[in-house]
Amino acid sequence: MRLRLLHTMLRVGNLDQSLLFYTEVLEMRLLRRHDYPEGRFTLAFVGYGDESTHSVLELTWNWDIDLYDLGAGYGHIAIGVEDIYESCRKVENKGGRVVRPPGPMKHGNTVIAFIEDPDGYRIEFIQTGSQ
Repeated sequence: MRLRLLHTMLRVGNLDQSLLFYTEVLEMRLLRRHDYPEGRFTLAFVGYGDESTHSVLELTWNWDIDLYDLGAGYGHIAIGVEDIYESCRKVENKGGRVVRPPGPMKHGNTVIAFIEDPDGYRIEFIQTGSQ
């Protein structure tokens, strides 16, 4: 059996704002987008590569809901970066929010940082090669 992680779905309150964040701040590509008027929702898929070879994010916008309770079960999405300090500077320069500056993780040597998307979802940057 061959399995592959396809995507992770996040519910967003403002699709345009979220698309700007993921495409401009995190430099992902909008891979596809489709409106479902009868269901009153839109799905937008973003990522760093084609869905046939990469895991991506599905941003789900339910037209009548603009705020979600993130709950206590959600953790974060992780993205590997070559230069975590430069990556965090770029995020801040583009209006993104770094909520935990780069540095070694507690009880380890891996260099990490956390940023936050417009809905409050946390994204962890992990310095490649520091694990």
